[in-house]
Amino acid sequence: MNRGTAPDIERMRHSAAHVMAAAVCRLFQPVRLDIGPATNDGFYYDFDLPHRLGTEDFERIEGEMAKIVAEDHPFVREEVTREEARRRLEAAGQTYKLERLAEIPDGEPITLYRSGEFWDLCRGPHVESTGRIGAFKLLSVAGSYFHGLETNPMLQRVYGTAFPSREELEAYLGRLEEARRRDHRRLGRELDLFSVEEAVGPGLIHWHPKGARVRCLIEEFWRREHFRAGYELLYTPHIGRADLWATSGHLDFYRESMYAAMKIDEAEYFIKPMNCPFHIQVYKGRRRSYRDLPVRYAELGTVYRYEKAGVLHGLLRVRGFTQDDAHIICTPEQMESEIREVIRFARAMWRAFGFEDIAAYLATRPEKAVGEADRWTRATAALEEALRAEGIPYETDVGGGAFYGPKIDLKVLDAIGREWQMSTIQFDFNLPERFDMTYVGADGAAHRPYMVHRALLGSLERFFGILVEHYAGAFPLWLAPEQVRVLPVSDRVAEYGREVAGRLRAHDLRAEIDPSPDKIGAKIRQAQADKVPYMAVVGPREAESDQVALRHRTAGDLGPMKLNEAIARLKEEAASMGAAPAT
Repeated sequence: MNRGTAPDIERMRHSAAHVMAAAVCRLFQPVRLDIGPATNDGFYYDFDLPHRLGTEDFERIEGEMAKIVAEDHPFVREEVTREEARRRLEAAGQTYKLERLAEIPDGEPITLYRSGEFWDLCRGPHVESTGRIGAFKLLSVAGSYFHGLETNPMLQRVYGTAFPSREELEAYLGRLEEARRRDHRRLGRELDLFSVEEAVGPGLIHWHPKGARVRCLIEEFWRREHFRAGYELLYTPHIGRADLWATSGHLDFYRESMYAAMKIDEAEYFIKPMNCPFHIQVYKGRRRSYRDLPVRYAELGTVYRYEKAGVLHGLLRVRGFTQDDAHIICTPEQMESEIREVIRFARAMWRAFGFEDIAAYLATRPEKAVGEADRWTRATAALEEALRAEGIPYETDVGGGAFYGPKIDLKVLDAIGREWQMSTIQFDFNLPERFDMTYVGADGAAHRPYMVHRALLGSLERFFGILVEHYAGAFPLWLAPEQVRVLPVSDRVAEYGREVAGRLRAHDLRAEIDPSPDKIGAKIRQAQADKVPYMAVVGPREAESDQVALRHRTAGDLGPMKLNEAIARLKEEAASMGAAPAT
């Protein structure tokens, strides 16, 4: 599980970024440099040069990198004055580096690193010499705006990776290839699950019938489990008055992610980026007693948030999505037990979908935050105690909290070892104050409740994308949009095939029939390509004896059996949520 990059491999990857930049400078001129950091999985460097880099250039660049590694140049650190650094960068025409120099705070050391003829404004650290860099590979090239601002020049970002040994590199490249095989965007097209239509706009998802069927199954399971856990479900509007978002603080702290205001009856309205202010209005709709608490409101609420076009990514980063949102309003005494219950609920939910390995992160106060420091301290301590009480190991994400309170992030590990940020449990002492939320205590006086924001699956769009990749599109039987495909061997038994499909559907099994004139081998191959869990082959013998020849998509032929026996078998397996391993 990737929970950060070890310092030694981080130094090596950062050094590899310098070697790549040195190779690009040898091969292409003029080159203006920006930054070249290490990442969790490798490194990148941003370049501005006349030549448009492509993957066809990678072999030449890697060859030059290999020469620089073989030359074994030491990485030499040189601390200079700001004026000396400015003079050298101006002489070299490194305009982006001059801007980076201006961002270094007064009093911080300004350092240059040299390896052979290449030098760079860099804080380091690096390995001892270029010869200490292990096995490396360039992976891709993409556009990247300077400072991430669309009004700035577009640079060319080259991504690569490096590992201490060739074996580790090959293993990583194998994982990348497997990730490409599972890419939800490709599988979404091949299995006809969803699309993004250019005529409508980027980041806006169209759920096709098969994808919509899976979404319905997820939603039905989600609602049932929430009712069992004591939640009440809400449906709230998609827009709200500007005053509402001013009171909540979103216009002050979240405005850049909200879409433009619209005028309705001379008042300003905003499309909602979150559901919490609406849930608060429901709570405030009548007088509350301590006997009424905790209140647990949940909603599959569709929200809209602005994301830059460059970061949109299939189902994983979108502009409109449905969040499995919930808000728990409780007394201070109830808070820790409620958080513990949410943690248990999240773990049970993830197990049902086939995810067992869950990691926890405690996110603390960010730089841009509201509320007194002592409240943050108390709230963070309460979240920490809940994690300890549940026996969950966790890491601290310093400064990673929401602007209104600290949070617990739960991350899951998928079938090929990737970690995904999913469930969030956020403490909030800000909104109860801003909206003057109260309850009547046992003493008859008004008291301020505590509030917990909570999402288990995150958004349905992102969760579905991760689910597609986890199972490589081969969903377990209970989630499969098509559970059984009936395959008549010829037109002579087509009527019996339709009868079989009808009886399967009468037992709530999702069955379709392949009416094509193809031979049975072709029909089986197509069903397997469509990742249908089961095939029911029917010929004259099966029609005469009320049987089907059942096949599994990976196990193959399971032999002939009575149709009622096959139905019982399929229903039993469909009831076993989370039992099927990821493909």
